[in-house]
Amino acid sequence: MYKRLTRFLTAVLTLFPTLATPHFQTLIPSHDLVHEATPRIIRLDMAFTHPMQEGPAMAMGKPVQFGVLGPGGHQNLNGTLSPYQIKGETAYRADYRFTRPGDYLFYLQPAPYWEPAEGVMIEHYTKVVVDAFSAETGWDRLVGFPVEIEPLTRPFGLWTGNLFQGVVRRNGQPVPFAEVEVEWLNDGSVTPPADAYVTQVIKADANGTFSYVMPRAGWWGFAALLEGPEKLNNPAGEAVPVEQGALIWVFARDMP
Repeated sequence: MYKRLTRFLTAVLTLFPTLATPHFQTLIPSHDLVHEATPRIIRLDMAFTHPMQEGPAMAMGKPVQFGVLGPGGHQNLNGTLSPYQIKGETAYRADYRFTRPGDYLFYLQPAPYWEPAEGVMIEHYTKVVVDAFSAETGWDRLVGFPVEIEPLTRPFGLWTGNLFQGVVRRNGQPVPFAEVEVEWLNDGSVTPPADAYVTQVIKADANGTFSYVMPRAGWWGFAALLEGPEKLNNPAGEAVPVEQGALIWVFARDMP
């Protein structure tokens, strides 16, 4: 009896940090801007992970859709996806060549992920904007996801300390008082002093608008987590709740 109880408590204590750690779908380009001094081809890396804690990575299923909304409209990029491994777990990447100026909204709908610790299926609709050749137009368009963050601040060319603002939308309509989680993609240079420093939490206002000042250079992920309107079946065939996440990634650079 004592041994069984000990094993149970050990399992709970081992699981507890995972319960408190948010998941973020990443969509990170090799360059935040494309111009004369950069290559015309970028690589986009996609992983499902805990960015501030540098992992672990969770296995990704084959994405439902991956594409870009550029000056020529929507382009399906599913055929460019290539799987690779992060510490034994599947992630994806793709290369993209720019041929004309414009703001390019890369977007990803990953396969739903079953999180048994939370009892939910997770769908994180994710996007990132890359400006090509200083076009600087079209960055505020919506790609048409069921949940999405509309940037009010141009989401590129930002200095460290700039204020980023966005509107959380569901089916195109603002979501009042939506909760937005914010994490920095840790490059190994920062060790959070306590769990509360891992994820910053913002509450949007009555119009679904949120604001955050990025205090460090690098990639910042903004995730508005909403309850899905319908349940999905988990791997055991049970209908369970869905966490729909609207994510956008934004890069900040130190001013010389």
